[in-house]
Amino acid sequence: MEAIIFALITYFAWGIGIFFEAIVARKLNPYSFAFWAFLLSVVVMSFYAPFILDDLSGLTVNLFLLNITLSIIALFLGSISYYEALKITNRALVGTIASSFPLVTVILSMLFLGEKVSSQQGIAIVIIFLGLFLAMFNINMISGKFLNSKGILFALLTMLSWGAYFAFIKILVEQIGWFWPTYFSFLIFPLIYFYMKIKKIKLERPTLNGAIKALIISTILVRIAELSFNLGISKGLVSIVAPIAGANPTLFVVLAFLIFKDPITRQQILGIITTLVGIVLLSIFSV
Repeated sequence: MEAIIFALITYFAWGIGIFFEAIVARKLNPYSFAFWAFLLSVVVMSFYAPFILDDLSGLTVNLFLLNITLSIIALFLGSISYYEALKITNRALVGTIASSFPLVTVILSMLFLGEKVSSQQGIAIVIIFLGLFLAMFNINMISGKFLNSKGILFALLTMLSWGAYFAFIKILVEQIGWFWPTYFSFLIFPLIYFYMKIKKIKLERPTLNGAIKALIISTILVRIAELSFNLGISKGLVSIVAPIAGANPTLFVVLAFLIFKDPITRQQILGIITTLVGIVLLSIFSV
């Protein structure tokens, strides 16, 4: 039950955090946003790090290298691919593909981590993914041009990268606790700066266009979500926590409708309701 509670915390913190990220994205270029968010995360989390140094007793060179490798794959390559995809392909389609990463996480956790779910839990997971698909996918945004676009490949790379990260992070959580894997992940933030230098992308000030407040809020919420995810998988199965946590785009759709006045279709409403039904069922079947 603890795993479900942490999964739900992740769902809400991620959904609301991504909503504030959308606000920042309208004020800063995405690379500047990622750089400042990662740097802020390292600074803030460093205040807590000294209090749990004992957890590092389980850290080995191989675990540290695994942590950095996963970080580069997900937070650098995955994020860069996502930003590049957004530049050249339909944003809704890119978001739909990238947001499907929990499906990859569930598959990898069952194949490589030996996790098993009951038939009832499996049905609930399928319902969640069906609802997420309905909430995010619009058949009208597909065309031959989009399907042949390099942006689709970038979006698929993002989905695979994020899916792998959130599956295999459990190996690290089991050995060094819920905090350090995420903390070490954000130590790669200089790579974003070097990439921007190579691509000649300007690093914008975090105060530009009044972005700082939304930047701080989004960073805090998303970090809470990620740490809560780690706590969730330390208490239960990745294949149970990931579908609930990863359904957060449905919350974003609702917030965008309420705050930004973005239109919401009947299909999206059906998808949101379906997702929530799946989350409730998965919670009940996992008690």
